[in-house]
Amino acid sequence: MMARSSTIDRLPDDIRENLQALLRDPRVTQLETTERINELLEAEGHDERLSKSAVNRYAVRMNEVGEKLRQSREVAEMWIAKLGAQPQGQMGHLVNEMLRSMAFDLALKLQEGELTEESMPAVIEMVKELSLSVTRLEKASSENVKREAEIRRQERERAAEEAAESAENAARAQGLSNDGVAALRAAILEGLA
Repeated sequence: MMARSSTIDRLPDDIRENLQALLRDPRVTQLETTERINELLEAEGHDERLSKSAVNRYAVRMNEVGEKLRQSREVAEMWIAKLGAQPQGQMGHLVNEMLRSMAFDLALKLQEGELTEESMPAVIEMVKELSLSVTRLEKASSENVKREAEIRRQERERAAEEAAESAENAARAQGLSNDGVAALRAAILEGLA
């Protein structure tokens, strides 16, 4: 059995956006919000009106969602800070686990009637966008790891070359033969590579 949509879910999009804006404004009470939205509904010729309790339930739901988003951001920031310098696979694994958990939660909410057929496409689009973002993040992280490895390799080669040149110059100054200088240089480059 499909849960009946609330009066707020049935509001026109522009009026629902006004409701959300009013609820976010700390200067406006829920009672004032209810009155203003009902005035808008009346002015636009809609028969339905919002009750104070419907607005309160919606405000509580908005606050809960906002709090969950804030907590999710904090957790994500903590893990990104912790794993940012780690191999990219760990970050991808963490985000994939988060996506699986979110998909499971969404399935439960749909089953319990918390999500409606009307709201599901938007939720699915959000999950899709998140998945694409994860893929891009994983790719960028992988490219960064490769780039850093290449920079370190080049720095090692440059340091080895500089050390070999210094040793070569010192050996020549001490009168070492060309064959001896070449052998010394080869040994240094091989040892530092």
